[in-house]
Amino acid sequence: MTTLAGRTIAALRSEHDTLAGVVSALSVEQLTGPSGASEWTIADVLSHLGSGAEITLAGLRAALGETQAPGPDFNQGIWDRWNALSPQDQAAGWAKSDTALVTALEAVPQERYDDIKVPSFLPEPLSLASFTAMRLSEVAPHVWDVRAGLDATAALAERSTTLLAEHLSGSLGFLLGFIGKPDAAGEQAVIEISGTPYRIVLDDRVRLTTQALSATATFTGPLESALRLIYGRLTPKHTPAEVEVTGNVSLDELRAVFPGF
Repeated sequence: MTTLAGRTIAALRSEHDTLAGVVSALSVEQLTGPSGASEWTIADVLSHLGSGAEITLAGLRAALGETQAPGPDFNQGIWDRWNALSPQDQAAGWAKSDTALVTALEAVPQERYDDIKVPSFLPEPLSLASFTAMRLSEVAPHVWDVRAGLDATAALAERSTTLLAEHLSGSLGFLLGFIGKPDAAGEQAVIEISGTPYRIVLDDRVRLTTQALSATATFTGPLESALRLIYGRLTPKHTPAEVEVTGNVSLDELRAVFPGF
């Protein structure tokens, strides 16, 4: 698959397969142990991903004309049901619901990629590429949360890193308006991510761009670390030794700009 939607669906499959391999070997103690998300156990993360898969699949089926659009209380009912499950059932439920979503996405004919429009909280419906990117933007950091709970040196998958950077510098850029807090930096900045075409811009808003803007600071380190920074997952414990920020903004300031979710 060479289209952006197709590549994103393939990344979702890869993330699913990776997480399935991890989850299948987890003990009850590990499921109830800490994840990379500071306030969630690994089971909490799986519950969130499982309920999200169910909600996402409902939106996809409505966009495909297979079902009616979910009602206003649909999401809350799903969250309540998942929250009431045991950790073991949350893990098993994630595997089932995420398999259903990824399988349904893979079954969408490629010739329909451009005409599918999925209603969302935005004024305009999402294209399939943006819809799947929204899911990848949720899945990749949370798969990292599970893996980081078991291995502090875990990194985002390379395929997901590349795609998320492409999406966040394009049609998914609006997410940075929710994620980023530019006032947490002492001044405006343009941070080049070394070895990549990307720059993080902090002014009246936050954005990721490939525009060749004059840099005021440099993020030295892997692109995946820069993406984890954006998703609030570059804590001191999970920062590779080679990561450094120089210029008119510090790494600690950038951590405050991107507090995570």
